[in-house]
Amino acid sequence: MAQSALVLGGGMVGVCTAWHLRERGYDVTLVERGTPGRETSYGNAGLIQREAVEPYAFPHDVLKLAQVALQRGNDVSYRLRDLLTVAPKLAQYWWNSFPSRYQGVVTGYEALIRHCLSEHDRMISASGADNLISRQGWKQIFRTQKGFDAGAARSRLLTREFGIESRILDPAGLAREEPALKRTMAGAVHWTSPYSVSDPGGLVDRYAALLTASGGRILKGDARSLRPDGAGWCVDTREGTISAEQAVITLGPWSDVVTRMLGYRLPLFVKRGYHRHFGWQGTLNTPMIDTEAGVAMLPMALGLRVTTGAEFALRDAPLSMRQIDGSERLAREMLDLGAPVEARPWLGSRPCTVDMLPLVGQAPSHRGLWFHFGHAHQGFTLGPATARLCAGMMNGEAPYIDPSPYRPSRFGRAAQV
Repeated sequence: MAQSALVLGGGMVGVCTAWHLRERGYDVTLVERGTPGRETSYGNAGLIQREAVEPYAFPHDVLKLAQVALQRGNDVSYRLRDLLTVAPKLAQYWWNSFPSRYQGVVTGYEALIRHCLSEHDRMISASGADNLISRQGWKQIFRTQKGFDAGAARSRLLTREFGIESRILDPAGLAREEPALKRTMAGAVHWTSPYSVSDPGGLVDRYAALLTASGGRILKGDARSLRPDGAGWCVDTREGTISAEQAVITLGPWSDVVTRMLGYRLPLFVKRGYHRHFGWQGTLNTPMIDTEAGVAMLPMALGLRVTTGAEFALRDAPLSMRQIDGSERLAREMLDLGAPVEARPWLGSRPCTVDMLPLVGQAPSHRGLWFHFGHAHQGFTLGPATARLCAGMMNGEAPYIDPSPYRPSRFGRAAQV
């Protein structure tokens, strides 16, 4: 008799987890409140980032911290009324960003990132999603010489340390490759290995169709109804109560809603982000991200997607136009944009942990319950890779990556009930 599993959450991470379990012969039901791939997985930059071996650390530079505190830039923003709630977790995030600790974080992160392209390739091929994929990389563009020099040095370091491929472009070289740019930039690093996706939600749709074609089920339901059921777990759906031997929480920024109901107090927080599509008659040869200014410009099926940096706020706080208006202004300095496609910008949340590493592993205090969330900026990139790790462990296989950096129990008492 086949083993059975519930997967709660239909973003990139959840859909990939369900597919990997189905590959292993599981009777799988994915439970999602809406349509798969329409939340955080829809709203990201649409990049599968092979170069992202270093997660975003909290700055320790005094000038940068002052800029953030005074909200002088567009890359980081915050809601003052939310800081008292968020501050203790940001303090832990800052602590883990010290070089002595951060190096261990990078080791754990890189072990996952190195598999992102090969694991996506399997699912892209199986789902027939090649028409959504460009394999031309993306360009990190710089407006200051100081930023460009630091970016070029980092590209050389990542090549030396991790074999990451890149090209360094001076101002003239960038202008030749991207003639649509109106502003002369200080230069760029062209990260050549990553993929870009013209419809991020559409890619999750293809993966979800692959899951159902293989015999998996996708049902609408409420993850908050998850509860023990004998030796297993059950959840309420529109088609009734569904039971299984194991359950996986893959709810991204909503994961803490369910884990707190079960008694866990994990150190999770969110970084919010915005995007808006604009009419666009020009051409970019690759997506571009101005990391100094905190704005990305990404050709998508709906138009040119302009995104923001990070906003530190509570997940359900009201929308703020400050960052997205700033991103639009910065993008218009560089490109001839048309009118916005949407009446309101999209707002979503990235699920973060205080040590920058995802949680992948068995819940410490509940048999048959698994955690698989906390990917921060890279859930879209890492979904297939961490899904393979999670599904393999659920199936009793020897892990293909050392799972110890991602174990939920690393948070000690916060991970106990």
